[in-house]
Amino acid sequence: MRTRRVAIITDDPGWHGARLRAAFAARGVETRYLSLTQCRFDLTAPHGIVMPDFAPGLPDGVFVRGVPGGTLEQVVLRLDVLHALREMGVPVYNDARAIERTVDKAMTSFLLHRAGLATPRTWACESAEQARALVRQETGQGRELVMKPLFGSQGKGLRRLRGAADLPDLPEYGGVYYLQEFIDTGPGRWHDWRVLVIGGRARAAMVRHGAHWITNRAQGARCERAVLEGELVRLAEEAVRIIGIDYAGVDLIRDGGGRWYVIEVNGIPAWMGLQGVSALDLAQCLVDDFLAKLSRNGLKTFPAPSASPEEGVAQGFLEAAP
Repeated sequence: MRTRRVAIITDDPGWHGARLRAAFAARGVETRYLSLTQCRFDLTAPHGIVMPDFAPGLPDGVFVRGVPGGTLEQVVLRLDVLHALREMGVPVYNDARAIERTVDKAMTSFLLHRAGLATPRTWACESAEQARALVRQETGQGRELVMKPLFGSQGKGLRRLRGAADLPDLPEYGGVYYLQEFIDTGPGRWHDWRVLVIGGRARAAMVRHGAHWITNRAQGARCERAVLEGELVRLAEEAVRIIGIDYAGVDLIRDGGGRWYVIEVNGIPAWMGLQGVSALDLAQCLVDDFLAKLSRNGLKTFPAPSASPEEGVAQGFLEAAP
């Protein structure tokens, strides 16, 4: 049987890339690290897409660990590569549609709210006048807001707003005001939960205790293992189902009255903190779910063309039963 070949999409493999590579190797799968900046469309090539280290063929599957930032045009082109791979039958984990839904916090909030899942009240607009009026309205009724970068991560750029004067300069936030109701967990009790959901199942969870109201591990929060039970599991799994994503890090918070809220769904989550408090090998869990997806879909291979153009076209798609 031919060795499966998988592309791990990342610009900086680091700890996560190494863990994934080891987990794939344990299942007899060959991997290559690859940046989307190295990939290109080429309609004169056998498959219309060129991916170095796999050219002139394509990988059997793609595991996305990172999509680098850039201009709007660059980011769209990189996501187009992932869209095209899925259209050709190459399993992409997580695929471009899921990444687009989760990297954009406004769309995530909208989808969760529309489905009736508890999530903080949220507003997104471009108008400074509308944003100031909203902040005055909410803070005038004793409520605080949080402003976040629409495409932010790891707790960077979060601002707590107690009045319209606290609104930051818009250019710092890409020209968009993304405002969310501040959920107070109680005086001096800053904490939230991260749940890793893989293949629709919550597999690990932790509580993040912050030294201040921003509770991301990257901002110095202390992580403790959390028991997977009740509303924590139900909300995390339901959020992933609503978004339509293979795996995700779901952030949840509970207010002083005990009500749960889903804050974010992270489509390219880190899990170093979770691994530190979990007995499971989370990279192996991810890889096993990814390989199960390959088997469910039927393995499609995209080999290099033969010497004959006609023969190469005929052999372009080889399918194996699950």
